[in-house]
Amino acid sequence: MVSRTNKFRGSRYHGRGKKAGRGAGKRGGRGNAGLNKHKVMTRLKYMPGHWGMHGFNRHPSLRVVNTSINIGEVSERAEGDSIDLTQMGYDKLLGRGSIDRAIEITVREASARAIEKVEAAGGSVAIGDDEERDEWEEE
Repeated sequence: MVSRTNKFRGSRYHGRGKKAGRGAGKRGGRGNAGLNKHKVMTRLKYMPGHWGMHGFNRHPSLRVVNTSINIGEVSERAEGDSIDLTQMGYDKLLGRGSIDRAIEITVREASARAIEKVEAAGGSVAIGDDEERDEWEEE
């Protein structure tokens, strides 16, 4: 039996055809080349939603990001029987951790669980609104 290499002796393209041996010719280009021209059906069938915008991002001036602190940290940081978290730069009090003494806490926002735990320990949470931070209103 004749070997494959001997079979193609004298042949210019070795059974590949004229253009298949040149680069990525038989594939129709490399990678995603031709997705708007000759590979349109491939794009529509196998890559739905490949281009275009996805999702929605709110404008940074409208985003509200709270700086929060947990009850466990507050009980460690409080030196006396009262602490003002808004002055320290915290916006919200969350209920993770435990509190073992009565502390009067002033904060802009607090979760229901945090208020429960502070009041169970004999303390109180004063929720104060800050004038500089207004909610965004639709016009």
